[in-house]
Amino acid sequence: MAESRSVATATGPSGGLAPPRPGRRRRRPVARHRVVQAAFLVPAIVYMLLFFGYPVVKNLVMGFQEYTTRTFYTGEAPWVGLANYATAISDPVFDRALLNTGLFTVGSIAGQFTIGLLIALFFHKRFLLSGVLRSLLLLPWLIPMIAASAVWRWILDTDNGVLNRTLGLLPFVDGRPAWLTSTSLALVAVIVVNIWLGIPFNATILYGGLQEIPEELYEAGSLDGATGARAFWCITWPQLRGVVTVVLVLGVVYTLKVLDVILGLTNGGPANATQTISTFSYHMSFREFDFGVGAALGNILVVISLVFAVVYLRVNRRAVDE
Repeated sequence: MAESRSVATATGPSGGLAPPRPGRRRRRPVARHRVVQAAFLVPAIVYMLLFFGYPVVKNLVMGFQEYTTRTFYTGEAPWVGLANYATAISDPVFDRALLNTGLFTVGSIAGQFTIGLLIALFFHKRFLLSGVLRSLLLLPWLIPMIAASAVWRWILDTDNGVLNRTLGLLPFVDGRPAWLTSTSLALVAVIVVNIWLGIPFNATILYGGLQEIPEELYEAGSLDGATGARAFWCITWPQLRGVVTVVLVLGVVYTLKVLDVILGLTNGGPANATQTISTFSYHMSFREFDFGVGAALGNILVVISLVFAVVYLRVNRRAVDE
């Protein structure tokens, strides 16, 4: 009797093999699909944790420790709480570095974004060799920062620089400006060089955003008289708002941590005229070898970046909602 029941369950009503249960077939492909997903995600997660998560957490912890060269030998890093932050903020260079960071960031972003947008609008109109010129526009972005800084240091040299030699040929220019050694001109020169380096990024991203705007909007707007500047403010700018947000947020975060350009041009001088929080952090860490204070300055820079990103995104979202 038991044997007949087992045979009945294994065979169908016509005597053939019974079809397997559909639930088992579905579970195997789903489980296999999840395993494949995990196989692709795990390397990326491990990479992010090792090369992004660990340095951020380590720097955050170092900001609360007395971390010096002695720590590398003894392995001891006493917990000092907020002492490193107090040391960094009370340093007389900090106020100047904070002001220079603000001026450097605002000046660089304003110049990069404005010129980049104008170039993107220029290339938005198709003309002969536009593709070749767009490719050449990327060259400053591809040059290593240190190499570009060395070239600009030669261009801006007071005695033998190309710029001063060219200005000397003009009849209405008297004297040779000390672009990199004057306390009033050094920061301006550094900002100009950083603008030159950042224009390709802004122009490329904004040009891509312009390409996504449908031409039908401009055709419909022209029927209502929206041409020229009016078309830009009524059609182009609203459609480009999302791309502008990405460009400005990434630009500010990147500019706040610029280090190699300033070190290559002025090394933070003269008389701390181009000293920013990032260069000040580098100075405390790798010249004074006070890694705790340097980490505290780096954490302050991270907080400034996060505050700007959050405030700007909220303001921009509110403007879009209105």
